[in-house]
Amino acid sequence: MTNTQPSTRTRTDSTVWMLVFAAWLIAGASTLGALFFSEIMQLPPCSLCWYQRTCMFPLVLILPIGLFPFDRTVVRYALPLAVVGWLFAVFHMLLVAGVIPEKLEPCIQGVPCSERVIDWFGFVTIPLLSVAAFSTIIALLTLTHFRGSK
Repeated sequence: MTNTQPSTRTRTDSTVWMLVFAAWLIAGASTLGALFFSEIMQLPPCSLCWYQRTCMFPLVLILPIGLFPFDRTVVRYALPLAVVGWLFAVFHMLLVAGVIPEKLEPCIQGVPCSERVIDWFGFVTIPLLSVAAFSTIIALLTLTHFRGSK
């Protein structure tokens, strides 16, 4: 008689695959959102936005490479990018909120980094959206690492 129950290893692989897939979906939605703001709404990105993009855009390519076939080591390559992007996003959010003085502003030319380009519901800004996306990706990849190492 054969056992029809999937093994624990198969269920774990399926769970961590879904976590990486969810991280990829968020990276993809964030990339499309950034492109929508700049190309459709014609909002020019500031320097800090460009730094965040250089961390987010590669995730759209790196994460699916780790999905087909599934390779849990994708976390090693994706997590550092997400953390660096998160640091830029938090700095940008604090700059827009006025916590960091404008004299420390890295945007010398072009669009000022402290400018509120969008302000939905009185508090949702582009840097806040970026912090939320990077935070979620970091959480999913961290969960992938700990669930996959069991």
